[in-house]
Amino acid sequence: MIQVDNLKKRFGDIQAVDGISFRVEQGEIYGLLGPNGAGKTTTLSMMTGLLQPDDGRVNFGSIDIAADPIGFRSQLGVVPQEIALYDELTAKENLNFWGGLYGLSGKRLQNAVSKVLERVGLSGRSHEPVKNFSGGMKRRLNLCLGLIHEPSALLLDEPTAGIDPQARQVILEIVEEVAKKGTTVVYTTHYLEEAEHLCDRIGIMDHGKILAEGSLDELKAMVGEEEAVSLFGSFSVEQARLRVETLPGVHLISAEPGRLILGTGDSGQTSLDLIQQMSDLEVERISIQPPSLNSLFLKLTGRELRD
Repeated sequence: MIQVDNLKKRFGDIQAVDGISFRVEQGEIYGLLGPNGAGKTTTLSMMTGLLQPDDGRVNFGSIDIAADPIGFRSQLGVVPQEIALYDELTAKENLNFWGGLYGLSGKRLQNAVSKVLERVGLSGRSHEPVKNFSGGMKRRLNLCLGLIHEPSALLLDEPTAGIDPQARQVILEIVEEVAKKGTTVVYTTHYLEEAEHLCDRIGIMDHGKILAEGSLDELKAMVGEEEAVSLFGSFSVEQARLRVETLPGVHLISAEPGRLILGTGDSGQTSLDLIQQMSDLEVERISIQPPSLNSLFLKLTGRELRD
């Protein structure tokens, strides 16, 4: 079990993490979902002890990482967003190095290296320098760094960033497998489909805060049946605000020059109805978000997750 309480971290004038709290049970996959710059990586860095929080604490079971960082890290696997491999070394040499840092040696280390290479489909390339690997192969090998010592808890920071669908699927399957075997998993991502498919519970994060938390069904229930309708065109913010005030049951989510986001609420109006009623504005393009995690993020922040 991992317990995170009121974590805070500031860098100069930027409050990168602002009072993050969550709990992850054994065998659970907890997702931190948010755009780049939301504070996900800083949160994970404090959870591993690499960054000292300004306030708050992290407990792994009965271990407080501030009081016993060595005891915590020996049970923790970390898969960083940046590739943590040595290009000139072979896949096997990289894993021998990282396994040794976790205290593995001899036959136990050899068996562990063979096991993880086979699981990620790289056994046949184990003696090849990493510099010859594709991006997807490097990501799969990077995953091995966090799994080689069979940790009790696994922290993954955007582990599928910039890779092909096949490599992504392999990584997601492995994460599901280790969780089913009892490993506690914290998984950061900005991919909606990953969070929806993989995570038992999700914390939606932006500007250093968790804005909403729950299972996929619980989060979708927060949206209800509301659609988010984005209108793009040559209109001013004031024009848009005045027009929305005349529409019963419709509310303004966000307004900026050339872009207006409306929520249909419980008005019963369809998206087509709204578009027709806004015809006096110079609308050039529309985008309709059905009830989803992205529309919830829109509702909470006034912008799309991928903005």
